[in-house]
Amino acid sequence: MQTYRDLFRNREFTALFTTACVQNAASTVTGLALATAVYRSTGSPLLTALSMFGPSIAQLAGATLLLSAADRLPPRAAISSLALVTATLVAILSATPPTVAVFGVLLGMGLAGSVAGGVRGGLLTEIVPERAYLLGRSALNISTGTMQIAGFATGGLLVLVLSPGQTLLAGAGLHLLAAAVARLGLSRRAPRAAGRPSVAETWRVNRRLWAIPGVRPIYLALWIPNGLIVGCEALFVPWSPSGAGVLLAAAAAGMLAGDVLAGRYLTPRWRTRLAPWLRLLLAVPYLLFVLDPPLPIAAFAAAAASVGYCSTLLLQEGLVAITPPQARGQALGLHTSGMLTMQAVCAALAGTLAEHTAPGVAIAVMASASIVVTLALAPALRRRRMSSGHATMAPA
Repeated sequence: MQTYRDLFRNREFTALFTTACVQNAASTVTGLALATAVYRSTGSPLLTALSMFGPSIAQLAGATLLLSAADRLPPRAAISSLALVTATLVAILSATPPTVAVFGVLLGMGLAGSVAGGVRGGLLTEIVPERAYLLGRSALNISTGTMQIAGFATGGLLVLVLSPGQTLLAGAGLHLLAAAVARLGLSRRAPRAAGRPSVAETWRVNRRLWAIPGVRPIYLALWIPNGLIVGCEALFVPWSPSGAGVLLAAAAAGMLAGDVLAGRYLTPRWRTRLAPWLRLLLAVPYLLFVLDPPLPIAAFAAAAASVGYCSTLLLQEGLVAITPPQARGQALGLHTSGMLTMQAVCAALAGTLAEHTAPGVAIAVMASASIVVTLALAPALRRRRMSSGHATMAPA
């Protein structure tokens, strides 16, 4: 497989892609509707932010408690069943007054999402050949960005025309649609690993994954620099209330361009050469914000920086290469859960920093921290690349 057209000739990849698109749209619509409902009820910016980031933070609990299920459940049944569970939880939110009880439902959504992300990631490695993983992951990333833009636009319109509760029901309907697409479009496959999922098994495999030579710097490079830059993006509204939409659109366009560049056009040789520079590109343009540049220059900087997000694709490719097939779902699920958690934590950190300085200063500080972490991890990533190869997990 060399092109996106080749990917979509694979019926099962098309089903997985469509399922991911619908679920991303559903999550975006649901998050916006719930945040609106919470803010209208409480007037609290903190509770509003927590209602949007709650499922992301809860994914950390899923990564440490339930992620062994990602490789020990039949993928088709797991994806469709978890979509049904999420639809049910969203429907409960639509009928639940915005109280503390809402956060218990959000915890359940985060736990389901952490397992579902691992199942999807592991299934992709089975659907496409290993050499086409980067292309497939790139296509899924493009769907995420596109559906987030469409989901926010649609969700905003639905909240105005309907109500937050009715919009939540629409989100539940989208999750039901995703369940149907997965059930009808994916093939029946056996689990990648034997045994029953459990908390003990999750911990055991996480320890063995963490012991694989080269895995630790990859995870840290996937989680921390990315999270710090999301913290920069979380400050677009306070930096420019009237221009935040332009900045977010520019960042989304840059991210999509980077995904296409890495997934479709960079050869393995050039991916190896450019990877360190792409990780730095993710942060360096944001240093300009300390000067409070005009909006067009700031938008160009955000777009250029977001091209660097494709460096995470290259790191994921390395993670897949050194992870045993029977643990790839858990390995990729651990990456996704850690990344989302760090994004939420760094968004909160950036907001706190901006409270005590200024948005432009806080953006530059977060970008500087990302550069420092990237440079600190560079030697370990270079050594891993020079000694790369398929690994086996150390004994428990």
